[in-house]
Amino acid sequence: MSAATEDILDHLAAISFVAGRDARLALPAVTPFGEAVTLRYLESGRDLFFYDREAGKAFFHATADLLKTFGGLDPWLDQARQFLRQRGTFRAAVGFFAQASAVRRGWGAEGEALWFALGAAWIDRHVDSAASYFQVPAAILFGDAGVEGLRALLTPADSLAKGRLGLETYLDGAIKVRGICGLAGVAAWARRGGDVLAAGRVRGEAWFRLESDESRSFLLEVLPGFRMGTHKRLFGLLLQAWTGLHLPLEEGEWSLEEGGRSFVETDGRSLFVPAVMLDREEALLAFYHTGAHLVFDSYEQDAIHALFAEIGVQHPPLDPDQRITWRPLFAQFGDDMIRFQLIFDLCEDLRVDSALEREMPGYLARVLRISHQRSRPEGAAGCYYQAAMNMLEDAMAGRLPGGLAVLMTAQTDIVDAFRAALTLYATTDLPPISLAERARAYLPGHSPNAARPVYPRQKRDMDVPEMDGGGELGVAGHEEKPREAPQQAEGNDPDMDIPPEDIQGTGGRVGVGIPMPAKVMGSGRGVQGPEGGWPYREWDYRQQNYKEGWARVHERPLREHDEARAIALATEYDGTLRRLKRVLQAQKPTRMAPRRRQYEGDEPDLEAAVQFVVERRAGHSPKASIYLQRRPQQRDNSVLLLADLSTSIMAEIGDSGVRVVDRLRAAMLLFGAALVEVGDPFALYGFASKYHDEVLLYPIKRFADKFDARARALLGGLSGRLATRMGAAIRHSSRLMLQSPAQRRLLLILSDGRPADYDDAGDSRYLQEDTRMAVKEAQDLGVHAFCISLDSRGGEYLPLVFGPGHYLVLPHLDNLPMRLPEIYLRLRGHSA
Repeated sequence: MSAATEDILDHLAAISFVAGRDARLALPAVTPFGEAVTLRYLESGRDLFFYDREAGKAFFHATADLLKTFGGLDPWLDQARQFLRQRGTFRAAVGFFAQASAVRRGWGAEGEALWFALGAAWIDRHVDSAASYFQVPAAILFGDAGVEGLRALLTPADSLAKGRLGLETYLDGAIKVRGICGLAGVAAWARRGGDVLAAGRVRGEAWFRLESDESRSFLLEVLPGFRMGTHKRLFGLLLQAWTGLHLPLEEGEWSLEEGGRSFVETDGRSLFVPAVMLDREEALLAFYHTGAHLVFDSYEQDAIHALFAEIGVQHPPLDPDQRITWRPLFAQFGDDMIRFQLIFDLCEDLRVDSALEREMPGYLARVLRISHQRSRPEGAAGCYYQAAMNMLEDAMAGRLPGGLAVLMTAQTDIVDAFRAALTLYATTDLPPISLAERARAYLPGHSPNAARPVYPRQKRDMDVPEMDGGGELGVAGHEEKPREAPQQAEGNDPDMDIPPEDIQGTGGRVGVGIPMPAKVMGSGRGVQGPEGGWPYREWDYRQQNYKEGWARVHERPLREHDEARAIALATEYDGTLRRLKRVLQAQKPTRMAPRRRQYEGDEPDLEAAVQFVVERRAGHSPKASIYLQRRPQQRDNSVLLLADLSTSIMAEIGDSGVRVVDRLRAAMLLFGAALVEVGDPFALYGFASKYHDEVLLYPIKRFADKFDARARALLGGLSGRLATRMGAAIRHSSRLMLQSPAQRRLLLILSDGRPADYDDAGDSRYLQEDTRMAVKEAQDLGVHAFCISLDSRGGEYLPLVFGPGHYLVLPHLDNLPMRLPEIYLRLRGHSA
């Protein structure tokens, strides 16, 4: 060892014991290359260590592996010295030393040279971007396309750097986009993002982080594959023709962020449809196959009870939504649970596919054809994929073994599939499989059958769907539904004893029967109502005083529901809803709001950091919440839509044959879909009344509920009942709104006539004045009431009740479904 080498080692040891020790430990791997090489190596290590301690330590620790992989010091030593060009590059240097050997082994000299060059270009441009680049695992950067994938990923970032967009903002989103949309998708996404960035920096950063809806919407436009959203109506009709079922189509759990395999699934009540599938043929097969599970009783209540009885469980466990959970079926297999679940799915799919083949000849051939066209998955998933194909081929050739052949007969059910799975599990050599691999194990159009909790279904009257003579799917004829009549209200509010009413036309005393004298006992004195319900005071303008506890509000569940009508309405207004969703993109938040004093974040919170240092030096033990996070700023709005369900909504609109209730149902469905898209907390209630002590509120969707198939079915079954005591309903709704954490609370009232009830003594002003006072009380509580009236004479009394600018009269009822969401968005934008 030369004196020059010893001098460097002694110098390192004098500066830092760790530096001297690490250098001497690394030196034996270098000395075989000669004195000149050793001296050059130590000089570089010394410079890096003096430049930054962590960079120097990473250099010495990685030496042996780098020398072995590269076969010498070239070119990695010269690459390492590039990190000396700028201060603050230690994080980038550490990332480089940790990964350079793996990159050389995985992608060769060309790949390693490109990987380094693309990252080093950012050292002078933006040090933090260089650090972000070198710290991303190389396998993620290269992706499946290798060198070309890396080049396609980083090329757009060069032009974006002119807009001062760093890699820490760009890379994560770009990697996801490449995985979802391919190499061409990255270029298109980055070009559009450059325009967005030029329009506004915050908006542009949200685009590249995939935090804005305009970025997500664009990805759906360029996403390769078959987009399900624009074809939901077709598939809904196909499902109805094939199964005879009216099932709502919900959004599936597949997301742009996660990507991966997309499935059509069911919980027995709804179908969950992903945003995209690989092609139209797989989408069709998925709908046929999932529908077959519903038709052939995979989720039939008695069959599921018998299935659990097989393992000694008499009452299948239910979750809070009253759905059956499958886990006890598989828990007995412990760590091998996923393996048995897949084997069970193989057997149940065989049973269902065989039944479907009997009703739809050629179905199995279609499944096998598309399965052969797709490449077999790697690893354990490929074994199950091949096993499923072998089963179907053997089924078509009639060579299934006895334990599986029984599943092809018409008399079998899911219990037989479970027993066959137990036998197969005991004899098969199918390998263990992880949850992450499971999605790739299914044939095209197939999906996990027992992964999602399900609502048990009742046995159908028909065993199989009806077919026409040509073997094509047919639809059984349906008798026309009788004309709807106002429904009896639930609870203790039957209206059978109320005289018939004239419900034609709008305006005036809409929904009110024969006037009854008010039960007033003394000037301004309250009368105790029936036991139960919420008591509210009521304003008597004649006495200029409140009657305390006079009105009683009861919440009652709506028992009537109509899923078929809800689906038909969603289909009818599908185009309107899609146009509305495009408008909503401008309403979604893209502004980034700072969250201070966080334990981790995107940048230091200077004020918190200074306070932390001051308290630390003062001898205290402060919490290290010294970072600042930036998140999309949500507009703090909540809304409760209160719909008048008095008898008058059953009236026809002129001679059109269309009733008020038809437009009301559609309007509330579109309103709910719009609010889900916007993301504001919302609730849907209806109200009606029969005297002061029977004011009824009907929850359709509470703030904590989801706007799901149940809520839509309730809207589909809405009907008119009783009268319209609006003041008490407003007071109770205001109380409900106080439970919402939002700062801006909007009470949106949808009515078709004046406030009126059976006991108002024919005085139209009495409840009108009480409603005016209820609106004022709501405003004092911070709840802003706005009325949308369908009454052509609403301009006569609404300004007095709600005040100028706080009501709107819709002259054309047909416009209600389209206008209701638009009105809310205008009110929302005004209040934000």
